[in-house]
Amino acid sequence: MTTRRRGAELEEAILRAAADELRESGYAGMTMDRVAARAGTNKNAIYRRWPHRAALGIAAYRHLSDAVMPNPDTGTLRGDALEMLRRANETWSSPHGAILRGLLAAAADDPALLDLMRERSGAATMDRVWLAMLERAVARDEAPPAAAHPRVAATPMMLLRAEYAMRGIPTVPDEVLVEIVDEVFLPLVRGRA
Repeated sequence: MTTRRRGAELEEAILRAAADELRESGYAGMTMDRVAARAGTNKNAIYRRWPHRAALGIAAYRHLSDAVMPNPDTGTLRGDALEMLRRANETWSSPHGAILRGLLAAAADDPALLDLMRERSGAATMDRVWLAMLERAVARDEAPPAAAHPRVAATPMMLLRAEYAMRGIPTVPDEVLVEIVDEVFLPLVRGRA
């Protein structure tokens, strides 16, 4: 006789199953039935925790993304920014990034779902890393104090996301990453003086 899993143990099994489904089938192929079968539970147990497939998809993506968030410290703001964009570009152009692109495509017509993705996808953590990067630049007298602002911190990643969303390319060329840093981000930082 098997013991019935509850609470955190069941939630972990569901997230692991959903993450496996995302890796194998992408968001488009992930179904609640397949996740339930893989997790060894029923759909009701899933729906009690996640009200719809998209919410589960986002949670499973976050589960996949729980690896340590990069936080480069190259000694210069330019070096840090390029390293962060290069790492993000590498991730987004990987099979892991294909999952995120599938989620974004599915959520494009649903503002509430996009808000949920922003809230739960790790974007806030990424913004904090960029803000910390700016604060280090301020401490090195490389940037004015007013540059350590959430909107400034979010700009490079928003531009990288736009490259993927608007151009539909599998990876963003490195020269575009350099342009984002040299032509937009660093002038924005300097302009906050």
